[in-house]
Amino acid sequence: MTETLHLPQGASRAEIYRALLPQIESLIAEVDDLIANLANIAAVLKQAFGFHWVGFYRTTAPDLLTLGPFQGPLACVTIAFDKGVCGAAARRRQTLIVPDVDAFPGHIACSSLSRSEIVVPLVQEGETRLVLDIDSDKPDDFSAVDQDWLERIVALIARRHFP
Repeated sequence: MTETLHLPQGASRAEIYRALLPQIESLIAEVDDLIANLANIAAVLKQAFGFHWVGFYRTTAPDLLTLGPFQGPLACVTIAFDKGVCGAAARRRQTLIVPDVDAFPGHIACSSLSRSEIVVPLVQEGETRLVLDIDSDKPDDFSAVDQDWLERIVALIARRHFP
């Protein structure tokens, strides 16, 4: 893949994801390094959609997420599974969409500009290995469309790095 994303002009969010998926697949296909691939995926999603924050937290100890590659302002370094949206998604092993982060009990405010959030866990053999965390500076910015396509992207990571 070249360093330029090929995105359809004036496209819907679903159409952008549809165009991105094969580009991400190509981008990570020949790279064996998980961190490098996570870094590029975060960059692709940030560039394509302009989200406030895009990144990954990896499970580094039982019930503990540690910051991985990301794009955006400074972030929390560690998050316990019993804290915040990332912890809840990791603990429940399911995608969480939060339309208003201020209304989420226990939300961790790494950035006061974050208004909504989606977190997609990568679960292998019943254990959360990492989460993809995306924050928007717009309220209610995520939908089932984002969930579907981001889960597909996380599935690509799973197939490439956690076979």
